[in-house]
Formats: sequence, C-alpha cells, structure tokens
Amino acid sequence: MKKHIYMLAMMAGYGLQAMAQQEPTARPLYEARDLTAENMFSVNIEGPNFDKAGNFYVVNFKKDGTVGKINTKTGAGEIFLTLPDSSVGNSVSFNSKGNMFLPDFIGHNVLMVDMKTKKVTVYTHSDQFNQPNDLCINKKDQIFASDPAWATSTGQLWRIDADRKPVLLEGNMGTVNGIELSPDEKTLYINESVQRKVWKYDVDKTGNLSNKTLLATFPDFGFDGMKCDKAGNLYIARWGKGVIAVLSPKGALIREVPLKGKQCSNLVFGDKDGKTVYVTLQDRKCVETFRVAIAGRKY
Repeated sequence: MKKHIYMLAMMAGYGLQAMAQQEPTARPLYEARDLTAENMFSVNIEGPNFDKAGNFYVVNFKKDGTVGKINTKTGAGEIFLTLPDSSVGNSVSFNSKGNMFLPDFIGHNVLMVDMKTKKVTVYTHSDQFNQPNDLCINKKDQIFASDPAWATSTGQLWRIDADRKPVLLEGNMGTVNGIELSPDEKTLYINESVQRKVWKYDVDKTGNLSNKTLLATFPDFGFDGMKCDKAGNLYIARWGKGVIAVLSPKGALIREVPLKGKQCSNLVFGDKDGKTVYVTLQDRKCVETFRVAIAGRKY
C-alpha cells in the first residue's frame, strides 16, 4: 500500500514538473527588454503602432522616409513602404476604417496610406503648419495634432475633421509634442517638451476644447510621446532621462519605468492582452518593450 502511494506521489511530481516545463515563466512587470537589434532604424525612429490585425509599424526603418513592419516575436523587420516627395513621418496612427496616418514634418502635411494598395496621399496640408509631430484619432475619426516649432520653442494644437480642413484649436503654446485622449475621449492631453509641462483639456461632443488645466510639470529632461491605459493613467516618454513616467489622471507620479536607452521618443500598448508597452529609442535606434498590469485604453 505504501509503495502504491509512493508511486502515485512520484507520478504526480513528474506531472507537475512537466507542466512547469511546458508553461512559460510569467514575464516580470516594468522590466525593459530589447525587441529589435540596435541601429535598425534612423535616429528619427518614432511612432510605434498596431493595425487591427496586430501588425506592428514603426517609422524610419533603416533610413528616414520609410515605414517599417516589425515582427513582434523575432524583432526582424522589413520596409513596408517608402514615402514620396522626401516626406518623413513622425508617428503612425490608424482611423476606424484602417487607414494609416502620418504627420509629415518635412512637407507640412498629414499623410494617409491606403493599407491595401499602399498608396500615399496628402490627407491635409496647411502652410500654417510648423512641423506636424504627433497625432491621436478619436472614434469619430477626428484627428488631433501637435505642431511644434522647435527653432522658436513654440507650438500649435490642431483638429482635422472629416472635411480634411485643419482647425486651429490653440496657438502660442510651448514646444508641443506628445498628444493623447483619455479612455472616454472626454479629456485631451498634450505636453510641451522644452517647457516640461503636461496640459489637459475638456473635449465636447464636437471636438472643441475648454477648461485648459496644468496636469503636471517636471524640473528636468524632456517629453515626447504619450499613451493612456484603460484606467486613464498617462504614460509619458521622458526624453533624455530614459524612463516612461506613469501619471494618474490627477497628475500624480505613480512610477517611472527605466529603459536601457535614454532618448525614448514614443510608445504604444500592444499584444493580444494590450499589456506590453513598445518603446522607440532614438539613441539606440531600436525598440524596447516591457509588461504592465493594466492594458492600453484601446483594449
């Protein structure tokens, strides 16, 4: 009887060991790892984003003026398309129809890409644009765009409606850069890199802004891209410091996630559960990732 019990215990032990070998160890949270090799991109690596099918895109793969398509399992990449007319994209966004949008800071445009044909067209152009930098798109397909003038440390905030005409929401700002909507799309966030301030606005049903409020300010380093999680926490690329700062909706600093590189330019939530953050690094010219507890706002 004792021998039979011993054999059952041994079999159970072997079974647990086999299960442990088959199940991958959970990845630690907030620990940065490399996805791609260094120097796969130009120094203007920016704007990581996913389409609805889960394909991952990053601008300026190998050289300026390209959009790269990156394998999230192996880190390998290929050129998805090269932009015409010496245009250089600064971020990647998608609307509800699946079209890709790119702010072109060389041509003062916002470009649109038909993902089936890869045809690139000028969605909107304005001689009043400085250097369109980053975009966020709401469920109505209205585009909000940051538009810095780096030489003068100033900037503008635009909305582009379905008629493709840009509407100036605010001028005379600081060096605007990262821009993001809250999960309910009732709050718009925008930061100023040189001034190191993060602002928030109330957004009404027509996309107009009101009640501008200073959410947070920092004493050092710069800002770049921003994204929200489902709880409304704001993830900010702290360019030069090499961390992603996580702020609560009220502006309290929850944590800083350290990265390997220092010049983090932008980020996006990805993977099936929306709990992997992909970060572009301009000094290392590569992509790093880390896991988080709360999924991105679009998941």
